[in-house]
Amino acid sequence: MAVEKVYLESDAYMVCLTHALSTEREEVMGLLIGEIDEQRVSRISAVIMLRRSDKQPDRVEISPEQLSDASTKAERLAQELDRPMRVLGWYHSHPHITVWPSHVDVRTQAMYQMMDEGFIGLILSVFNQDKVSKNNRIQVTCFQSVNHSPEGQPSQYSRIEVPLHIVPSARVGPACLESLVELPNILRLEESEAYEQIRQNKDLDLMTCIHNAAVYTKSLSHIMDVMTGPLIQSLENRLERNKVRINELERRKEEMLEELRT
Repeated sequence: MAVEKVYLESDAYMVCLTHALSTEREEVMGLLIGEIDEQRVSRISAVIMLRRSDKQPDRVEISPEQLSDASTKAERLAQELDRPMRVLGWYHSHPHITVWPSHVDVRTQAMYQMMDEGFIGLILSVFNQDKVSKNNRIQVTCFQSVNHSPEGQPSQYSRIEVPLHIVPSARVGPACLESLVELPNILRLEESEAYEQIRQNKDLDLMTCIHNAAVYTKSLSHIMDVMTGPLIQSLENRLERNKVRINELERRKEEMLEELRT
């Protein structure tokens, strides 16, 4: 195993989870940004959400262009934070199915490891009901691929779990906040691209065109209802908590200054 363990900042985990919960019909995906040390310990502190060009309920793909853009963003973050940030892995969701990677996921992971042996995969299982409690549960796993075939033989890959630790964070980092705020726009662009592709068909009758436009409008309204509105409310609540915290720190500062003067 090329990576001993992974530390995932809680704000980065929140972004991954929010993205995974944005739809229960298709899988979503993104890239993990961070740094890896000499002890082969990965520390993930930022996330890049990727726009899907082809929505599939059981498959996600990352284009070379998306990987290149992510590498550029990682370099920018490295300059801003003065740390050696780079793309460390990928994540995707499993809505309504088990958290364990499929054989396609394992092969995809193996392909990424050919480019970078430290590359890891993260899967979030969402909208998956517990058979006992009947409640929806969220599961997450971190894995790499290993080839069991002897040299010269066709590759036979299997998954190997990588220990994952969620690291508590008192704040949402700028990079994670930027990704979180970008999510509604990513979902909107996906819907717009799908609608524009349908509109290219000039053989559709009037009623079909009206129906497609109505479905598109409904999709945008759904994004506003389940994503944009709650996100704005969450950020406003966090802002209020920060204001309260600032007032408490200011009061404590005055008390300490008063103690010094006496």
